[in-house]
Amino acid sequence: MADKVVVLVLAAGARWESAALARLGAHPRLVVLKRCVDVADLLATAASGQAGAAAVDLAATGLDAAATDLLRHHGVRAVGVVADDAEEAGRLRAARIGVAAVVTEGGLDALPDALLAADQPAPGPTAATVPAEPTRDPDADGPGRVVTVWGPAGAPGRTTVALGLAAELARRRRRTLLLDADPWGGTVGQALGILDEVSGLLSAARLAGSGLLAERFASVERSLGGHLGVVTGLPRADRWAELRPGAAEAILGTARRRGTVVVDTGFSLEDDPGADLAGRPGRNQLTLAAIDAADDLVVVGTPDPVGLARLARGLADLADLTGGRPVHVVVNRMRPGVAWGEREVAALVARYARPQEVWFLPDDVASCDRALVTGRTLVEAAPERPLATALGALAAGLVPPAPDEPVARVRRRTAGRARRS
Repeated sequence: MADKVVVLVLAAGARWESAALARLGAHPRLVVLKRCVDVADLLATAASGQAGAAAVDLAATGLDAAATDLLRHHGVRAVGVVADDAEEAGRLRAARIGVAAVVTEGGLDALPDALLAADQPAPGPTAATVPAEPTRDPDADGPGRVVTVWGPAGAPGRTTVALGLAAELARRRRRTLLLDADPWGGTVGQALGILDEVSGLLSAARLAGSGLLAERFASVERSLGGHLGVVTGLPRADRWAELRPGAAEAILGTARRRGTVVVDTGFSLEDDPGADLAGRPGRNQLTLAAIDAADDLVVVGTPDPVGLARLARGLADLADLTGGRPVHVVVNRMRPGVAWGEREVAALVARYARPQEVWFLPDDVASCDRALVTGRTLVEAAPERPLATALGALAAGLVPPAPDEPVARVRRRTAGRARRS
């Protein structure tokens, strides 16, 4: 049986099962190992490592990108079978969930050859790892950018900066999406007074798995006005395990085609070496994917001795992860009582990174408290206060405004920008 291919069949009660089994049984190079009753049975049998291909009903409940990812992980390539009157929709669904080959009920004679070909997959990325090209939002203005906000442990103000950037970009009538991608307990929803029980992030991950994210993205996004949308994060930190491998990349790839995306991330950059063996993503994959996808990487720290030490270590870790790509450094809560001035802090940052710029945001507890209590952004709650003004300058520096965009006057001294020499 060295040249034979062991096949699994998941028909889910479809009328083509008997005819397919007859054709597979008559082929000299195919051996049907099992008729699986559902997707769970299919995956459990695939985990034994005996099969090389599977004939699957594309309408089977639970057959999604996560399932096909696990099949490939166990060395099983799927061939989809679709009803004759649903061929176009079936092929589209197959492409979105990573099933490379499709045959119709009326073309079952081609099924044995398709399964033999599936056992010898061509190299290169699959449809599951490369998200289908979604339709771009007609309100999006220009190519979408991803602005990823990261910072080390110790709550340096990642969410405050992400909220401020997103709100300022939306105020400029730029279609903006704020994505809470903190796997350790994001707070974007709470900060904005969004009390939904349903996580936008988990809903988006499920839609990505079924290949429907592009069409239904609006259902996972909470609108906060004409130009700002929010995808809320995990309702509990322990639910990070519900995100399948590739979900973060699919969500970011779809979101950026709808406009500018601001991502609030977690603090940890550690990878999980055992994630691939377990068939699940690592906990920090959300953060790592957002950093990898970033057009602009914003690193937030604080100017006190502990915050600067964490910032320095974080910049060194980021350099190892990203190959030393330039970053935008934001020193938050700058105040007269800290030991060092802007010049000394900028010099310290330059020792550990290649910053494009170093920005200094003033300590403005009263404005932050007012925004949190009212569930609004700083742009709405305290637009004339120094912190909102400085965040406006930061947004203009990261995403330069178009000639017709309304940008408030900003005092460069307030923003405290220090360019890299």
